[in-house]
Amino acid sequence: MTSSGRGAGPDFIEALARGLDVLRSFRPGSPTMTLSEIATITGLARPTVRRILITLEELGYVRSDGRGHALTPRVLELGMAYVNALNMWDVARPHMQRLVAQTGESTSLAQLDGSDIVYVSRVAVPKIVTLAVTVGTRFPAPATSMGKVLLAALPPASLPAVLAEPSRSGITPRWQPAPAELDAALREVRAKGWALADQDLAPGIRSVATGVRDGDGRVVAALNVTVHAAETSVETLLEQHLPRLLRAAADISHDWSLTAAVPAS
Repeated sequence: MTSSGRGAGPDFIEALARGLDVLRSFRPGSPTMTLSEIATITGLARPTVRRILITLEELGYVRSDGRGHALTPRVLELGMAYVNALNMWDVARPHMQRLVAQTGESTSLAQLDGSDIVYVSRVAVPKIVTLAVTVGTRFPAPATSMGKVLLAALPPASLPAVLAEPSRSGITPRWQPAPAELDAALREVRAKGWALADQDLAPGIRSVATGVRDGDGRVVAALNVTVHAAETSVETLLEQHLPRLLRAAADISHDWSLTAAVPAS
């Protein structure tokens, strides 16, 4: 299971990776395993496995008896944050589907990851666009409507560090603003509460976006409507689609706040 030299970066923590290897070694049908069995599966030395098991036992993730070692229910906590986050997108999806039915255009949700946006949910209509988009797609934030919304929601003091992070999208956008130009654009977004990107990312792609908030009023994602520039004018996008987008974002924010208020069982 392990791979020698798998961590190329200087900040890679091999000890953490080995601990995860031990956790992943427990499989269906093998709820209890001996130290030797775990060492064989992971490819780790027995003394290393022993130290990891002692650590995991003290943290409450593993229990040991005379026959071997087994996971405890506490390991479920490691995945619950992801499961709970998925529920946010499940709650949003009906509102996104309604928005698509109203506009006849695609809509997406994205979050900020460094200087990129990452698509986390999408309801699309079949149209030919310049760039293919799926969940997990990354684009440079400043050149997208959702990115402008998310950047505008950050504390201004944190913006330079965020924008200094290299994009991992592999895309060179058409609009690459100077700091002063981007600052002016983000000020406008803060004042309006929404952002427009008119072929800033690539030719033919036009979109408008607004923020989606959690129960504390923080912008935690952005919602957009994307159109083909040859088919839909800026006027149509702003006069017809933007009011529906704002309503959908408000409805998602409302439902997210209600979901967060429900006590965990």
